[in-house]
Amino acid sequence: MDMFGPQVLKIFEIIWINIILSGDNAVVIAMACRALPPDKQRMGMILGAGVAVVLRIIFTALVVTLLTTPYLKIAGGLLLLWVAVKLVGGEEEGDSSVKESDKLWQAVKTVAIADAVMSLDNVLAIAAVAKDSTFLLVLGLAISIPLIVAGASVIITLLERFPVLVWAGAALLGWIAGEMIVSDPALVSRFGVDQTHRLEIPAAIAAALLVIGLGFLLTRRRHAAATNA
Repeated sequence: MDMFGPQVLKIFEIIWINIILSGDNAVVIAMACRALPPDKQRMGMILGAGVAVVLRIIFTALVVTLLTTPYLKIAGGLLLLWVAVKLVGGEEEGDSSVKESDKLWQAVKTVAIADAVMSLDNVLAIAAVAKDSTFLLVLGLAISIPLIVAGASVIITLLERFPVLVWAGAALLGWIAGEMIVSDPALVSRFGVDQTHRLEIPAAIAAALLVIGLGFLLTRRRHAAATNA
């Protein structure tokens, strides 16, 4: 009974940390699922959140290796930039040539790619709480699934009412990508901790602006193509 109390506390700690760290995941899930038909959105959010949690578990097991591998964060940051641009300037939401089932799995795939990248840092705090207990890790993250879905559901509603928030979400992903690239171990070892730390905010701003700029260009080109069709 004495051990039960601390374990319950740790589960709540993992859930709370995951809620705090899953804001960006909820944004990705919402943005990826916003183009789905209403009857498919909930399934997309549930599958997306499930993928996010499974990836958290996998990456937590590999966190030490992943976070110290040179150039991995750079590659991950570039991949996240691509995802952000694709979300804000990608295919038309109403593209009838894409089947609903295909749209659903495309959304889940987008969530999987983005979360795989963003989980590299996030799992560190969760692993610190769970320590060597796989049971605590899995249980705490599994309980967090409905919380992530709820967050994504709220964000989808906001995206539908305020489309400008789509651009804000893409900029957020760009910001995260910029910070991730600069904090790569290869750059830290080359330029030093202090220098790379000073570059984090400028890099984040530059990456966010890059996403917005590329997204704007892709959106204009897509609309021009639709007008000329």
